[in-house]
Amino acid sequence: MKILAIDTALPAVSVCVLEDGAAVPEASETVAMERGHAEALLPMIDRVMSRVEGGFSALSRVAVTVGPGSFTGLRVGIAAGRAIGIACVVPTVGVSTLAALAAPLILDEKSELVAVAIDAKHGNVFFAAFEPDGRTYRAPCHVPVREAIRSLGSGPIRLAGSGAPMLAIEAWSIGISAEVAGATTTPDIAFVARLGLIADPASAPARPLYLKPPDAKPQNAGRVPLASP
Repeated sequence: MKILAIDTALPAVSVCVLEDGAAVPEASETVAMERGHAEALLPMIDRVMSRVEGGFSALSRVAVTVGPGSFTGLRVGIAAGRAIGIACVVPTVGVSTLAALAAPLILDEKSELVAVAIDAKHGNVFFAAFEPDGRTYRAPCHVPVREAIRSLGSGPIRLAGSGAPMLAIEAWSIGISAEVAGATTTPDIAFVARLGLIADPASAPARPLYLKPPDAKPQNAGRVPLASP
C-alpha cells in the first residue's frame, strides 16, 4: 500500500509518498514557509507524484494533518487531501499534528512521558501527552503553559513542538526534569505517512482539529437586518 501524506498545519508545506513497510519515502519534499501554503501545495504534490512509480493510480490512501495548527493551512491541506482521495477513489485519513510530532519520541522506547506543545500565543499551548507506549496520557487541548506542566505529575518528561521550550522552562522552575528531545517546528512528513497507514478511516476523518475558536470574530454592529419575505 502506498500513501500520500500532506502537511500544511504549521510553518511548512510537506508532501511524501511512502510504501507500507518501507524505511524511507519513495519521494518527499518539504519547504519551510509562514505563508503561501495554498500556492505551494499543489505544485509540490505534482513534483512528488512525478517521482512515484505508477503515479496517482498507485495510491491506496491519502493522509493529511488535521491540526492543531493554522486555520488557513489546515483548510488548504485538508481540501487537497480530500479532493485527491475522491479523484483516486481511496480513503483520506486525518492525522493529529501533535501525534505526528510525538511519534519519533515514542518510537525511541524510553521510559519518560512524551509531551507535545504547539505555541498558541499569549502563554497558551496546544498540548497533548502520551505514555511511553504511545497511549494517550492527556488528550489534545488548549491550555496555559503552567496548567500543561502541572498535569504531567513529577516527570521526567520528553518534549517536542514549538511550545516545548516554554514547557521546559516552566518544568525546570518547579523542579521537574524535562528535556526538549524532538522537533520544535514541524513534524517529519514520513511520520505523518506512517500514522496515516495505521489509522482507521472510520475513526480518523480528514476533519479539522482546531481546539480553539478563530481569533477573528464577525462584526455584527451595523449589520443590515434581512427583509421579511
